[in-house]
Amino acid sequence: MFAALIVVAALWGAATGLLVPRAAYRLSVEPGEAWRNDCPAGHPLTGPVGAWLGRPACGTCTTTDTPPPGAPTRTTTPTNPTNPVLLTALLCAALAAAAGPRPELAVWLLYAPFGVLLATVDVRVHRLPDGLTLPLAVATPLLLGGAALLPDDAGSWPHALLGALALGGGYLVLFLINPKGMGFGDVKLALSLGAALGWYGWAVLFAGAFAGFLLGAVYGLGLLLRRRGGRGTAIPFGPFMLAGALLGLLLGALSATP
Repeated sequence: MFAALIVVAALWGAATGLLVPRAAYRLSVEPGEAWRNDCPAGHPLTGPVGAWLGRPACGTCTTTDTPPPGAPTRTTTPTNPTNPVLLTALLCAALAAAAGPRPELAVWLLYAPFGVLLATVDVRVHRLPDGLTLPLAVATPLLLGGAALLPDDAGSWPHALLGALALGGGYLVLFLINPKGMGFGDVKLALSLGAALGWYGWAVLFAGAFAGFLLGAVYGLGLLLRRRGGRGTAIPFGPFMLAGALLGLLLGALSATP
């Protein structure tokens, strides 16, 4: 039964990971630009759900095709769809192995593909779109509230709500102190991550938040040592926030008692 749960979670991760490349391609634009509606070769994107589902390139063209007259040619190469598929599958499998058949696992599995999508976009354009962070900030505590109504949960909904306020407030303070060093998208992302981490208590919230800063610091130090950046070099912090939160959730799920 437990092994089957992990397999199902991994399959869910692989299936949802297939949806990441198209969305990441469309969302990876500079602030002020509209979401992309054409493929890298300049052809209009088509597909279900307003063309948000599908491959980054058209189904009948490649990035080397000649674009139609008047259409802009995209120079961005779509990410290999194998990467998000494998990553999301591994994340979901790890979360299932740690949380087991608890109701909050459904929330973690729903969040996972959005986390991979956010990390992908942030790495590409140093941006965390409001269209993802704000719905997650609302949906995560609401879904955890539903999980709290089911038997065998291993968390606390009041702590999740307080965690969202605490982590979001902490990041807001950092943003106000140093707007150039902390993006406002990070503040919005912190709301949903704080709710998830707070579900397992204050110790897990602190551990997950600290792990994010630690991972970011190690990455920044690596850039300095390799002379690929300086103290003022901007780095996408969203992936480190998400990675730290993942470590916190795994820790919390493994140590929690229903």
